[in-house]
Amino acid sequence: MGNCAISAQYRKQNGGCNNFRRLLTAKIIHMDGRLQEFREPIKAAHILSQNPNYYLCSSESMFVGSQVPHLAGEEQLQPGQIYFLLPLSKSQEPLTLQDLCSLAIKASSALPKLTSQPPLKYRAAAVTTPPAGFCEVPIGFQAPARRG
Repeated sequence: MGNCAISAQYRKQNGGCNNFRRLLTAKIIHMDGRLQEFREPIKAAHILSQNPNYYLCSSESMFVGSQVPHLAGEEQLQPGQIYFLLPLSKSQEPLTLQDLCSLAIKASSALPKLTSQPPLKYRAAAVTTPPAGFCEVPIGFQAPARRG
């Protein structure tokens, strides 16, 4: 239960308190693009016990060229945060720009399903296949791949 105070404009545009509460869930993006949401507090260990060959990481701790830190089993997932469930086989490798682009695409594909509003539209890039050394990101921006 609980109270929800939102403006009339937000209620009209976004469907009221239920949609607002949905934004305040812990979200896990799986490698297959599936989205899991948790309204109640949940520990990382519970998710990891169901996915033994994977590890959880926070989207806020992912940096190109660095290893992605694992969430400790006793850590509680935080509402409003996005987490990725990544294969353990990749846990010792530094995150590449291509990996980050792929995860961004998975997240952007899963997350617009959360609201009643349609996702933002972006003009399609003129190039249909990205040139070597580039990867596509969901907003149409192309960044050079890390060399070396």
